[in-house]
Amino acid sequence: MHGHDGFLQQAIVLAVDNAQNNQGGPYGAVIVKNGKVIARGSNRVTADIDPTAHAEIITIRQACRALNDFRLSGCILYSNCEPCPMCLGAIYWSRLAKVYYAATREDAAQAGFDDAYIYQELNLPPVERHIPMRQIKLPEARLPFQTWLKQPARIQY
Repeated sequence: MHGHDGFLQQAIVLAVDNAQNNQGGPYGAVIVKNGKVIARGSNRVTADIDPTAHAEIITIRQACRALNDFRLSGCILYSNCEPCPMCLGAIYWSRLAKVYYAATREDAAQAGFDDAYIYQELNLPPVERHIPMRQIKLPEARLPFQTWLKQPARIQY
């Protein structure tokens, strides 16, 4: 199997292996640039005791190290499942060109991985979320950004 189907199949194999070996959740991802796999990863949430160790995040980190760049322009992510909101944020921050996935978030919910409430929370004002978020207005609040803007050698991302 070649092309998109083949790369997506690799992500599915990673996810199945991960589930069978109880290394984390049933998730796998592959990042490809110019038709070549540059990174692979599986969910490591329980193995690493890290709620951010999703397959997509692990794979993005590996790809960035492989390319020595925090931008993954021109790269394609293949994931066995539709990315969650956290991974979606990382996908946009890393500037991936495209994402292909096999299973949907509804498929994941049927297996006990339900992100629907996070999507709902994102639409609420911060003070109405289940984890309350409140701004504390301090005079120095903008100082880090002002300092950043004054740095001539800053790397924009």
